Amino acid sequence: MMPLTMSDLGTMVSIKKITGADEVKQHLAELGFVVGEEISVVNKNGGNLIVNVKDSRIALDKTLANRIFI
Repeated sequence: MMPLTMSDLGTMVSIKKITGADEVKQHLAELGFVVGEEISVVNKNGGNLIVNVKDSRIALDKTLANRIFI
């Protein structure tokens, strides 16, 4: 398992675990980041990511991206 920030661009990966406070997990779940979901990193910019999840593109800052493990 590794944080999402370590993912290669364009590679489909599956979410294995999400860490953090309940509010953080709930917020990510509302955006579509749930265990088992297939996602891919579209762009990286200074540690911040743009991620494809459920046919949407979501921008995540480095702090949030490091809470998602693949």
